[in-house]
Amino acid sequence: MSPVLNSFQQPIGAPAPDWTVRPRPERITLHGRYCRLEPLDAARHAADLHAAYAQAPDQRGWTYMLMGPFDDLDSYRAYARQAEQSSDPLHYAVIDLSSGQALGTLALMRIDPANGAIEVGTVMFSPRLQRTPASTEAQFLLMHYAFDPLGYRRYEWKCDSLNAPSRQAALRLGFQFEGIFRQSGFYKGRSRDTAWFAIIRSDWPALRHAMEQWLSPENLQADGTQRQALAALRGTTAT
Repeated sequence: MSPVLNSFQQPIGAPAPDWTVRPRPERITLHGRYCRLEPLDAARHAADLHAAYAQAPDQRGWTYMLMGPFDDLDSYRAYARQAEQSSDPLHYAVIDLSSGQALGTLALMRIDPANGAIEVGTVMFSPRLQRTPASTEAQFLLMHYAFDPLGYRRYEWKCDSLNAPSRQAALRLGFQFEGIFRQSGFYKGRSRDTAWFAIIRSDWPALRHAMEQWLSPENLQADGTQRQALAALRGTTAT
């Protein structure tokens, strides 16, 4: 495709005459088939979340998180009370519909309405949520909210470059790897190189279709296992 040229014959980005500043995400509940996302509320969710996280055999799940681990309910509840007050990151609790319990959290963050960019982050899913249809649906619900009702054009995922499970999850969900930002952060007494991933608006229609197919009852057996992998439905080789 030939580049757009200005009057000086310099290549410039494609025009976007209809672009407008996007609205900020709101504290609303997002409903799915296997889970729903509720704005984090320490009074309602902290006890469930702490109990779900405590079922992990060790604390390795907190290694690459900016916060945690939390040794007791009081310390986690104090964190959740702070988090619920934040508008960026805007934290959501993942409620498993089969149990009615909060089993994980994730957030919309680095919200940039002027440029239409937004990031999903602070993803902390308990063992009971990991590798379930609800965990994939929780990610889908936020993607859908950002791209469709809100009309954002870029949806980002960032993680410590050494966090292999997070990088694998990003690729499985359809994010494209964009590179490593060296020494971009410092946390828990150590330096961080950050891996960047993103989905852009032109990626979204095909990805949305694949995720809807993956989440359909026809693709999931009674025990929750998949008939077709998400990567296969996207026509890629990512796991």
